[in-house]
Amino acid sequence: MRALILTFGTKGDIEPYVALAAALNAAGHEATIGTAGGFEQDVRELGVDFVPSNTRMLELMQNLLPTMAGPSDLTKTMKAMTESMREAFDDQLRAVRSTHPDIIVYHPKCLGAPHLAEYLGIPAVLSIPLPFYTRTSAHPVPFIPRSMGPRLNRLSYQLGRSSSLLYGGMINDFRRKLDLGGLPRWADPLRNPDGSPVEILYPYSRHVVPIPDDYPPSAHVTGYWFTNRGAGWEPPPELRDFLSAGEPPLYIGFGSMGFGKGADDRGESITAAVKTVGQRAIVATGWGGVSVGGSDDILVIDGAPHDWLFPRVSAVVHHGGAGTTGIGLASGRPTLVCPFLGDQPFWANRVHELGAGPPPLPRAEISADSLAERIGELLTTGSYRRTAARLAELISAENGTARAVEILERLV
Repeated sequence: MRALILTFGTKGDIEPYVALAAALNAAGHEATIGTAGGFEQDVRELGVDFVPSNTRMLELMQNLLPTMAGPSDLTKTMKAMTESMREAFDDQLRAVRSTHPDIIVYHPKCLGAPHLAEYLGIPAVLSIPLPFYTRTSAHPVPFIPRSMGPRLNRLSYQLGRSSSLLYGGMINDFRRKLDLGGLPRWADPLRNPDGSPVEILYPYSRHVVPIPDDYPPSAHVTGYWFTNRGAGWEPPPELRDFLSAGEPPLYIGFGSMGFGKGADDRGESITAAVKTVGQRAIVATGWGGVSVGGSDDILVIDGAPHDWLFPRVSAVVHHGGAGTTGIGLASGRPTLVCPFLGDQPFWANRVHELGAGPPPLPRAEISADSLAERIGELLTTGSYRRTAARLAELISAENGTARAVEILERLV
């Protein structure tokens, strides 16, 4: 089986799909990742073939996110993003022509993927690491913070059609290039052109988000897809020395949430909070979400493989990205989530509802006092540690990539 996996996002978004590609290769298949050029080395390090796709979209994110003051600035980027999306369609077409796949697995931001699969007459499998597309009465889409009741919960999944509505013209231009018929702007992303259901792979654990009773057979919650990238990683001497110099420190990092105008304030809050609770900390700066100076008790790093670092710390504080949340829980570490936007409040609430960490501390509420209070609760509440350890055992018993490979083999 030749599988083309088209995906897009930050490093944490890409990692699950690289893990799937590596598992496909290990099972005797041929997998290729199509994503932004900046991740080529990360992909090839795990022995996975690579084709460039969506590079300009990533460059826009990297250049714009560190200077954004907040979500309101997003409107300023829409024109540039639309142009980059048109380029991405052509990138995806070139990826298909160079790999001749038997199946395409795609992140929903790769808008051309299902149409390319239709053009080739091969299966297309949607994949996203959060419960966004499959309609259910159990909970609303992850971008709505609380349940609205069964009927409205289910209705909220109409948001899944937003890509068809917003980019329908662009999609139909691409379909004409492929000699395919046009689609209505309100096309259902869960239905193939022949009316059959779109198969969806959800790479998260059923122990973190239970599988609703009303999920159809086409929705597969497989378990997490982890790369185990840290297995062969050698830490720099300063990180190894800091870890060995005392009790396991706290980890604090906000990943790609580079809202630069607040980075200095967050750094000052972190420094003061760490001093207040008397805890050593490793702070990861990521894409500029935090600007902080090092000290005897604070080690500042750009980043490190989470599967290597998290088992070596006492607890984790992060923004609530799906991948970071998953590896934190899989590492058995109590977790404080400081959500910024998107699906992050959803994961923040899940961590607290599961009993693996204190109530979320939203980005706008971060201060020296509030952060110190939450960190103190995180470190001193024994039930958080016990619950996180129990969740880690349950997650480790799953093999998400193996389950996904089985499903793809059946479809081909």
